[in-house]
Amino acid sequence: IRLSLRNLPLFRIQLRAILRASVLGQVRIMFPLVTTLQELRQAKMVLADVMEDLEERGIEYNRNIPVGMMVEVPAAVMMIDHFVEEVDFLSIGTNDLIQYTLAVDRNNKDVVGLYNASDPAVLKLIATTIQAANRKGIPVGMCGQMSGNPTYTMLFIGMGLRQFSVPPSAIPEIKKVCRSVAIEECEATARHAMTKENARDIRNFLRGELKKRVPELVQ
Repeated sequence: IRLSLRNLPLFRIQLRAILRASVLGQVRIMFPLVTTLQELRQAKMVLADVMEDLEERGIEYNRNIPVGMMVEVPAAVMMIDHFVEEVDFLSIGTNDLIQYTLAVDRNNKDVVGLYNASDPAVLKLIATTIQAANRKGIPVGMCGQMSGNPTYTMLFIGMGLRQFSVPPSAIPEIKKVCRSVAIEECEATARHAMTKENARDIRNFLRGELKKRVPELVQ
């Protein structure tokens, strides 16, 4: 979003194209890597300006197009109770959230070993985001490698997540887990996992719970 706000002519063209396409099907706008409320509000102001321009030109668009944001940095999570008042939906981007939470560049071979999806700090940020969205009653989804990993499916269901964005190849496994568990089981799994202090214990516990219910997915 920072790059977009520094390149307003291109940003306006992109938003205009999305808005024009919105009359042809289900389209949503999601702003990436939002860190501050000011960034989000500036982006929404640009969007409103583009809408006004289309209105003046008599060009059709969906006036009620949903507007959301990615939750990818800890700063956004810390202010999530404010962000949910400003958007129609959220999507948690786990890859970048892990990276920025743990101060790890996952493309740097010297520190990539510290990149750990099961870290309790990461899981608390995810849980905080899901809870805030559910309190407000807005949809919250998840994308990134964690979303397509069946090890975490029960945990996220137990946290209250109901939308998973996964690669096509991961759909059968994720559906298999969803069909093999009850929400109450997942909630108990999430509560227990969140009491643990380190990533290794959390991952071992989650793999153990998955093995009890869908053993063919645990190698």
